Amino acid sequence: MQIESISELTCPSCGHKSREEMPSDACMFFFECKGCHQVLRPKPGDCCVFCSYGTVACPPIQNGESCCS
Repeated sequence: MQIESISELTCPSCGHKSREEMPSDACMFFFECKGCHQVLRPKPGDCCVFCSYGTVACPPIQNGESCCS
């Protein structure tokens, strides 16, 4: 299985979309929206902003692994 490294984040506040490269070895807990500058944080139960607001889950989740443990 090939891991996707790019995900499109969508800001829940302003709807701005941004294609971002995901780190393969770490979770991204915070991301500043490039549209409204709100700092995004993961939703409860998600490990990172990509799992909450992205089109593709983070690489560890794609691999079927625990993320950020």
